[in-house]
Amino acid sequence: MVEDTASARKPAHTPFHRAWLIALVACLTIVAAAAFAAMPGLLTDPLHTEYSWSRGTIGVAASVNMIVYGLIAPFAAALMDRFGIRRIALVALATIVVGAGLTTLMTAAWQLTLYWGLLIGAGTGSLAMTFAATVTNNWFVERRGLVIGTLTGASAFGQLVFLPALAWIIDHQGWRPAIVTLALTAGVMIVLIAFVLRDHPADLGQRPYGATAFVEKPKTDQGAARRTLRVLYSSVNSRQFWLLGGTFAVCGATTNGILWTHFVPAAQDQGMAVTVAAALVSTVGVFSLVGTVLSGWLTDRMDPRVLLVVYYVSRGALLAMLPALLGPDAGAAMMAFVVVFGLLDVATVPPTIMLCHRVFGADGAIVFGWVNAVHQVGAGTMAVFGGFTRDVTGGYGPVWLLAAALCGVAAVLALQIGRGGGSGAEKPAEESHEDEGARA
Repeated sequence: MVEDTASARKPAHTPFHRAWLIALVACLTIVAAAAFAAMPGLLTDPLHTEYSWSRGTIGVAASVNMIVYGLIAPFAAALMDRFGIRRIALVALATIVVGAGLTTLMTAAWQLTLYWGLLIGAGTGSLAMTFAATVTNNWFVERRGLVIGTLTGASAFGQLVFLPALAWIIDHQGWRPAIVTLALTAGVMIVLIAFVLRDHPADLGQRPYGATAFVEKPKTDQGAARRTLRVLYSSVNSRQFWLLGGTFAVCGATTNGILWTHFVPAAQDQGMAVTVAAALVSTVGVFSLVGTVLSGWLTDRMDPRVLLVVYYVSRGALLAMLPALLGPDAGAAMMAFVVVFGLLDVATVPPTIMLCHRVFGADGAIVFGWVNAVHQVGAGTMAVFGGFTRDVTGGYGPVWLLAAALCGVAAVLALQIGRGGGSGAEKPAEESHEDEGARA
């Protein structure tokens, strides 16, 4: 095998470490996949108008998308360990392209749930946070917090790049051309990944960035599904898993579940133009990237639990104020909201990933995949709740206040998470790299 030959070679000396190019390609992949997460909020009114489907029905498809997105992630992490990052990324992108193409041909609500909910949910979920965590763990020993912050911030940045353009396309050309645009973007990424992305530094005879010794490419003996379920079985018996999962469920409910899915229709209810509302969400994406990179930098230097408490308390305060801020115009107060919310939007991810690795060690990426699945369950539940609340009450006011209260709960849970190395924890991933290097 090519991998075995490469692993046996001595580390190559290069002035520019390939890890940074790999991180860049991973970043672009996440950007392309994340653009699909912006679509449910933009599709709600067009689909309601064309097919007379209720917002609750459309919310069910968005909810299935989010739940599948979360449930596929831990299996994708194990599959990447077994078959390689590049192969799984290519399959995931192909699945996205197929799902997007079929969505443009749908005629019934169940097809939206199947194509957008199941296929695109599975594809994008395979190229999200666990993808970022796996790439980072394989290619970096130093600067992990910074890199994971940048890669997870790329998710929000993807929505920033595409959201205003997608809103314009939908407004002027219809929703189908917007989906075709995303499918073509995913197709371009298939070509880029095939030529550039590699699974592990050992494939190129290099060390991970910051490693002091050569690291052999890990060999996974057990099946990916079996390993994923084994990790789930062992982690669910840990109180730390449920604390991490509980906080991250609230994260999903208060970002993907409510803001990313329902902000645009909620703003339209107040008389705001769809393009203006989409631009505000896009602004959240701009500052999400800044906030997540900053959060990754802070995670390398501070207690991640303290960061989580600060993030959730601040997010809850902002959501409690939002009903009073929504109106037909985007004034200074609303702009301040989107800037600060953006800084907090994905900032919870780097400290959560770091805590998963500290507590669960070598299985940290897969554990985080399951924690992320809980995140998506929270997001999906809130997406459905928001849609049905709008159908029944005619507004979103109670949903924003519930989201604010949940943030307070998450802050309390974050205080109880252990520092790491607790019961059932394996060696931290950093130590595993060093040990592998020493054995080599």
